[in-house]
Amino acid sequence: MEPKLDFRSDTVTKPTAGMLDAMMSAKVGDDVYGEDETVHALETKLATMFHMEAGLFCPSGTMTNQIAIKCFTQPLDEVICDQTAHVYRYEGGGIAYNSMASARLLYGERGILTPELIEPEINEDNIHYPKTSLVVLENTVNKGGGKCYTLEQIEAVHNLCNIKGLKLHLDGARLFNALVATGDKAATYGHYFDGISICLSKGLGAPVGSVLLGSNEMIKQAKRIRKALGGGMRQAGFLAAAGIYALDHHVNRLAEDHQHAKALANALAQTNYVEKVMPVETNIVLFDVVNRHKAEDIVKAFGRKGILCNTTSAKTIRLVTHLDVSPVMIDQAIEVIGKLEV
Repeated sequence: MEPKLDFRSDTVTKPTAGMLDAMMSAKVGDDVYGEDETVHALETKLATMFHMEAGLFCPSGTMTNQIAIKCFTQPLDEVICDQTAHVYRYEGGGIAYNSMASARLLYGERGILTPELIEPEINEDNIHYPKTSLVVLENTVNKGGGKCYTLEQIEAVHNLCNIKGLKLHLDGARLFNALVATGDKAATYGHYFDGISICLSKGLGAPVGSVLLGSNEMIKQAKRIRKALGGGMRQAGFLAAAGIYALDHHVNRLAEDHQHAKALANALAQTNYVEKVMPVETNIVLFDVVNRHKAEDIVKAFGRKGILCNTTSAKTIRLVTHLDVSPVMIDQAIEVIGKLEV
């Protein structure tokens, strides 16, 4: 039987032995009452790391993003984001449903937004138009193949938002991948963003959870919205302990995931069924198949050989590396990639 090499997402990881030990020994309380000291420790740890005032632990990154958007908008407002943005494509229409706001979609290069793209799309004060109130960036850019923002790019967008009176939120689902890839410091980010969503259950390897960072006032409002969305958890410290362990032990090792992704990309580029591989910066590999093939057929062929992956379009396939993928598994995958007959 072929080995199962799961590259569908970095969300498929299982807790490590050390993480499980940390979870089972966590001190817990009722977090809705504010009595879970491990949840508080996680929120404080991340807020301090990113030089922001406070944090809020939530079940998912979708929830932290949607809470932030609701905090930063009013009904009839408009949110500017890239057309590939997770907050627009993969959060169930939450911008409209939860916040009663519209989305202005831009076409950044691999999902990267710039002031030159944003400024012409900021609506003037006119009753015929929704009020532009928020810009959302995503780092790394999922649909951009794990593309990273530079601090210079972020600063430029921040400066524009400052001038125009707009809030700036970061969907940081894979932010630590970006920090490891660029060498940037987490503390710098708090200067640029009004809200930051940090996912713990992707490359960091925790089983559940994301933390929303912001000002004390914003997080107070966010806590009320979390309750209304059903996101208030009780003895959540068992889950928060996994996040603390991940931050202490799983950040630097993300560089290994990036190396693995580059190795897969190099192998794919040498095959006759791949037309183009997007440049790899972090742990996501996106590649287009040649015209005579459909992406779903290649995915099925990989599956028969033990490699699990997903399509992102009729011609594009995504592979994601993570902490449950060893160097031996990468070697096995490269062998399959090179020998695959389709």
